[in-house]
Amino acid sequence: MKVFTAHGKVILLGEHAVVYGRPALAAAVSPGVELRVRDPLAALGLRVANWDASFAPGDGSPLGRAIEALAAHLGVTTGALEAEVHLPGGGGLGSSAAMGVASARALSSLAGAELEGDALLDAARVWEQVFHGNPSGVDHTLAALGGVGVFVRGEPLQRVTPRSPFRLCVADTGERGSTKEMVESVARMRARRTTVVDNALDGIQALVRNAALALSAGDLRGLGQLMDMNQLFLGSLMLSTERIETLCRAARDAGALGAKLTGAGGGGCVIALPGAQEAEVLAAFAREGAPAWTVEIR
Repeated sequence: MKVFTAHGKVILLGEHAVVYGRPALAAAVSPGVELRVRDPLAALGLRVANWDASFAPGDGSPLGRAIEALAAHLGVTTGALEAEVHLPGGGGLGSSAAMGVASARALSSLAGAELEGDALLDAARVWEQVFHGNPSGVDHTLAALGGVGVFVRGEPLQRVTPRSPFRLCVADTGERGSTKEMVESVARMRARRTTVVDNALDGIQALVRNAALALSAGDLRGLGQLMDMNQLFLGSLMLSTERIETLCRAARDAGALGAKLTGAGGGGCVIALPGAQEAEVLAAFAREGAPAWTVEIR
């Protein structure tokens, strides 16, 4: 049985700035989602095996609405899908986008097509609109294309090649914030304090450009410092939480080169660049009661 896959993602720098046309530096992480077509002629639906949960059009769930919207976009009326999701839902790691890309690949195969490129991204965007209204596109672009790159809304991904693969420690805060609500909170702040917010977004843009150069040069210490500065900007936009700050501090105290939230904020996951202190950083997260693991970026 063919397996359809998609990547998760981390935003190394650039959250929220990307909503306003600034760049974000993002990287795909795997495993993300693995999906199979259990029965091409059965009623349309998606079962997530490791969640022991099923979703279908008309059930009122976001995943039910997403699978319905995607199938309508592709002109497909049947297909029972089953997925294994290797990302925490709502953690800022692109789980919904990964499910959308894998589902688009699977359902398009039932229509006799193999979606790639813009057609795949268009289909995944239909899925993501159910969850995020007007998504920037960074999640489903990385889910589909993989690798590392600088993403600017409405433009092709600008590939960035790390000088050598490196690892990140990822910790789940256990908190969940709504991407839609976090984006709206920044918009409200920007309406009240336009110059302050725009200056922060411009600052993040400068960090992203420098981070892409640091990554290409293999300057992980520089990358970590830029991540820390990005976290300060995100905190100034009221996107961090006490839990996020605690985990970032724990990682830095354990020797991490840098640490920040990844994703929309208000919860989700923290990423830390451990350098040579990977075991120490993971132990620090464990002491704080945060599930943690490593991912390789290449």
